[in-house]
Amino acid sequence: MRINQYIATATGLSRRAADKAINGGRVTVNGRLASTGQQIDLSDDVRLDNRSITPVTKIQTIILNKPTGYVCSRNGQGSQTIYDLLPGELHNLKPVGRLDKDSSGLLLLTNDGKLAHQLTHPSFAKEKVYEVTLSKPLRLDDKAKIETGVQLEDGLSVLRLRSKEQGARSRPKNFGTLTPYSISLISTYEVRMAEGRNRQIRRTFAALGYKVTELHRIQFGPYSLDELPSGKYKIL
Repeated sequence: MRINQYIATATGLSRRAADKAINGGRVTVNGRLASTGQQIDLSDDVRLDNRSITPVTKIQTIILNKPTGYVCSRNGQGSQTIYDLLPGELHNLKPVGRLDKDSSGLLLLTNDGKLAHQLTHPSFAKEKVYEVTLSKPLRLDDKAKIETGVQLEDGLSVLRLRSKEQGARSRPKNFGTLTPYSISLISTYEVRMAEGRNRQIRRTFAALGYKVTELHRIQFGPYSLDELPSGKYKIL
């Protein structure tokens, strides 16, 4: 195992931060200063700041209900990070996919590389479900475009939409005949997708002139948020 991977697995540091620690002379292997790229055996005595470290071998996976305002990284660069919500013993876990700072909801974190691969690799096409609120009601013709595909700079984006608003926001009695250019009077949708491109949902709606004001993930593959409170986590 490369030494930066060893340190990252044992401490929760990123590999870049591990390399920085090595270059700073903070890491020793069997009493000697470590070097970047060095290979490590589990029998080696590896120390960071003269403290013995050992990779975590216990597989753990958690679901975190991420609030808005938190970033999915270890270095928030002035922002709060998801690790501020977790105890130190869970800081070795890595997020499976991302939610941007302005989004909330279900975030999986794990040290199980196989599980992370099965959830994120496009070949497995794991479905993700979001509750999305728009800045204005969605026109019916734009809804149809989104469901058949909107061309983005990185390819076609297809989302499945289902209204989350019923009753009071349905069509008035005297509204008249709906046409493809009618306003749907609905601005909150359940959005389903099997892809995971960067800010794909926000970019898809923005391409048609809509701003996503709230984006909340409620399901990722077989995992659901259920009634988990915001900012809390549960161990699977």
